Amino acid sequence: MMESLETKGMNIRIVVAAHKAYPMPEQPMYLPVQAGAASHERLGYQGDDTGENISARNGLYCELTALYWAWKNLDADAVGLCHYRRYFQEPGSQQPIREETVQRMLQKTPVILPKKRNYFIETGESQFIHSHGEKSLDALRGALRDLSPAYLPIFDASMQRTAGHRFNMLIMRRKEFDAYCAWLFAILFETEARLDSPAPRIMGFLSERLLDAWIETERVPYQETAVYHTEKENWLAKGGKFLARKIIGSRDGCGLR
Repeated sequence: MMESLETKGMNIRIVVAAHKAYPMPEQPMYLPVQAGAASHERLGYQGDDTGENISARNGLYCELTALYWAWKNLDADAVGLCHYRRYFQEPGSQQPIREETVQRMLQKTPVILPKKRNYFIETGESQFIHSHGEKSLDALRGALRDLSPAYLPIFDASMQRTAGHRFNMLIMRRKEFDAYCAWLFAILFETEARLDSPAPRIMGFLSERLLDAWIETERVPYQETAVYHTEKENWLAKGGKFLARKIIGSRDGCGLR
């Protein structure tokens, strides 16, 4: 039986990962964190380079250095991660989700995720390969096979779907957050060790493909919300780059999410 989800008065912190100064939500639930603070000029936000951290590896791990910092250093009943230009959306509005909404949602399920992103004509596997190549994906699958084989069937199944949870965005009660981060970073560190010259940001892209494998294998109940973008997305430009990668393949291992 799942433990009680009573969360009234829960202390919730949502880390807003940022690499440049940007207008931030004023609600106290949100904590702007400079990702990669160990290697960049200070922005005036909380740095991800205090306490136990992997800030210096931000070039590979992107926003995950802020997630790792939150896991090791934040004292909260529930923890989330979003981006300085991308938030969970408050239902019925064009605003970041409010704390009272998160409190209500966490009373029903221990996890909140963004709505799945659908690539329609690409599977998770083919989209990743066209954007980033096969080498890192093979290394990730090998790490899963050796460290967490129970997750491999659903990982393989999820990679054949056209839709999945992306952006590394999540809000989780502490128990689930700790369990997910311990599993995630063990897999990612092992994957990194298997790559001779990993491409920039590649660990951040790989981690997006792991969330569904963990959620579904563990059978963790969750709810979804839309994603609120503070800036209008250029879908024409993204579509052109997507088609170019599909035709000529990835050259540098980096792509747009």
